[in-house]
Amino acid sequence: MNDINKYFKLVEWSELDQCYVGRAPGLALGGIHGSNETRVFQELSVLVEEWIAIHQQNATPLPPATAGRSYSGKFNLRVGEELHEQLTIESLKAGESLNQYCVKALQEKVEA
Repeated sequence: MNDINKYFKLVEWSELDQCYVGRAPGLALGGIHGSNETRVFQELSVLVEEWIAIHQQNATPLPPATAGRSYSGKFNLRVGEELHEQLTIESLKAGESLNQYCVKALQEKVEA
């Protein structure tokens, strides 16, 4: 796989900036801004290539890939004792397991 394809390239509309913003999380600092979504993606791809070249020139390892990974569906989350208690109470009120309640809350937040 070509190194450029190992990294997510995200282009999203920013209401705050009133333009498209392109980012490569985990690899490049900053981003690309513009009014044309396709052009922003093209410029972002060039940015990713440049960051990969910088790592190669400096003989520094590339950060872990962000694209093409598989996910187990599990991760540990430390929330603190007080929030843990609150979440447990709310899950009991909802008649759900703590896991089900937290998954539903996270999905609602991501989809919002």
